[in-house]
Amino acid sequence: MKIVFAGTPDFAVLPLKAIVERGYEVVGVITQEDKPQGRKGILTPPPVKTLALSLGLPVFQPKKIREFVSELVALRADIMITCAYGQILTQEVLDAFPKGVWNIHAGLLPYYRGASPIQSCILSGETQTSVTVMKTELGLDCGDILCEERIDILPDETYGELSDRLSALSAPLILRALELLEGEYTLTPQASEGVRVVRKISKEQVKIDFSRSVNEIVNLVRAANPAPVAFAQTENGILNIYRAEAAEWREEYASAQKGEVVCDIPKKGLIVRCGDGAVKLTEVQAAGGKRMKGGDFLNGKKICRGQVLKC
Repeated sequence: MKIVFAGTPDFAVLPLKAIVERGYEVVGVITQEDKPQGRKGILTPPPVKTLALSLGLPVFQPKKIREFVSELVALRADIMITCAYGQILTQEVLDAFPKGVWNIHAGLLPYYRGASPIQSCILSGETQTSVTVMKTELGLDCGDILCEERIDILPDETYGELSDRLSALSAPLILRALELLEGEYTLTPQASEGVRVVRKISKEQVKIDFSRSVNEIVNLVRAANPAPVAFAQTENGILNIYRAEAAEWREEYASAQKGEVVCDIPKKGLIVRCGDGAVKLTEVQAAGGKRMKGGDFLNGKKICRGQVLKC
């Protein structure tokens, strides 16, 4: 069975590697164009391209895949596997593969279709998520399910950490899917109720509003780590917040306003009043500075009790 693999970020690296190591014939790897990164704007290839080239696989980076159909047909592949590729496929692209196009999706279906399923699961306080291999149809993540694997979300797990675990899980899952596709298989339609499309999370959406509850703030910080990174405005500029947890409540915090720093003692931590309690900011980064523990940050006296953090 000849395969075309379409993927772009780190998440898609392990599934591609697993397919190649199992001995499947990958006749082409489709990925997004190289993009400038960092302050110097250095043109950088996507992680999937880097892996594909190291494995000696042919790489294609069409600006618009819908304009690349004749080239896809010429590859004479049986199926295409997509994994966080980043472009919407047209019917002409789907028709280029006799045995269909199959997508690796990281997020509970049908509740988290779209661009940010992992982050949105964390934001919503879910305790479980999944990786699914589904048949790709014209609608967004609406295809029937071939196979699925569910895992528990750890209480303090960040988007980056959960993404790594789901990527590792997707490698054996896609091999299981390919074995099914080589024989007889049954597809399971997605539930028609609870459908939700989640869009990409922007920097604007991860400003911390300290009038929200402890759980909402902690989940936002988790979902935005490592990117786009939750933040608040201090008297000295932006403070990026990478980790946070519920702080033990003390009656002396009750008179503080939402967003007010109620503890600035390094050994006790950086604690801020919020909607239904207080939250401890355990890993932060000042503008232009390094990431550090909240207590270490307080040693520099860059923020003091009584100061109010704003969204």
